[in-house]
Amino acid sequence: MPDTPALPVEVAPVLSADQSASPPASPPASTIAFAFGDAESVLDRRELFDLFEVAHNGRWYEPPIPHAGLGRCYRMAAHHQSAILLKRNLLVSSFVPSRWLSKADFARWALDWLIFGNAYLEVVPNLAGRAAALRPAPAAFTRVGLKPGQFFFVPGMYLHDAVEFRTGSIHHLVEPDPMQEIYGMPEYLSALQSGLLNESATLFRRKYYINGSHAGYILHVSDENFTERDSEALREAMRRSKGPGNFRNFFIHIPRGKPDGVKIIPIGEVGAKDAFTEIKDMTAQDMLAAHRVPPQLLGIVPKNTGGFGNVVDAARTFYQLEIVPIQQRMAEVNDWLGAAAVTFQIPDVASPATSGTA
Repeated sequence: MPDTPALPVEVAPVLSADQSASPPASPPASTIAFAFGDAESVLDRRELFDLFEVAHNGRWYEPPIPHAGLGRCYRMAAHHQSAILLKRNLLVSSFVPSRWLSKADFARWALDWLIFGNAYLEVVPNLAGRAAALRPAPAAFTRVGLKPGQFFFVPGMYLHDAVEFRTGSIHHLVEPDPMQEIYGMPEYLSALQSGLLNESATLFRRKYYINGSHAGYILHVSDENFTERDSEALREAMRRSKGPGNFRNFFIHIPRGKPDGVKIIPIGEVGAKDAFTEIKDMTAQDMLAAHRVPPQLLGIVPKNTGGFGNVVDAARTFYQLEIVPIQQRMAEVNDWLGAAAVTFQIPDVASPATSGTA
């Protein structure tokens, strides 16, 4: 029988036990670094004020900022309202009533100018056509007309509700605005957002305490000796602790229990650590800086041992730097009227040694 040629036999390489068990080696993981967020200009938000424009409806100009909103913001924060009322009270206390303007009407006129940056006085003529009295026109509803010397009283939202004042009978006291010359802008406008943040923080904290549904802690029991019956008893005891007579203490006894079998994990600290105090303090400082009012004149308690200094010196400096310039601005109505309708008496706090009429 002929010989059959032998077929070639492939011999597999012999692998060790470690080589046969381990998978093929993968490349080492590399560190990934990335950045997020595009560059933003610091002027991006502030340029919003440049969008304010004085539009008109064919009869009068509309203010760049709604006066109704400024009127509501008057009570947005305690420091804001208190600073305005302090200036108003100092102006009223030094005002000398005249036969043209009473102290009550002057107080309304001064408050309008401090809140809105605009104040209006209407001349009430006598039978001879001369000025018999001055009465304030509410700044929230007074609008500047398109023609020189033209003003409207607009108490409603519709054009037919407007009443036109007699031409030339309105004096307009304006806090100057660099972007337009028709309406004034209040000087505290830079701190308006701080005041609204102060109000929002107060409202949030008040709602947080009123709803009473926030969780205070998690009671975690991991002891294996704590049965379902014990859990029901603890749940019932915690349910009874709510309402009158709350803040009660609990007693839990687990025979042969572990030391760390019961833990209390507080989660209510999220609401307690929301920087409420820091927000209130920082926004209050912004408002005081915008109004330039010393804190001791508003009854703020100092947090340091040194205090704020002499309150009399602070009041005298504040009067000279803030109230006197406002008085000089308000005296502009005398030149317009041709009579000394607005005069002021220097109080003792401004000049203890002398007194007179400014």
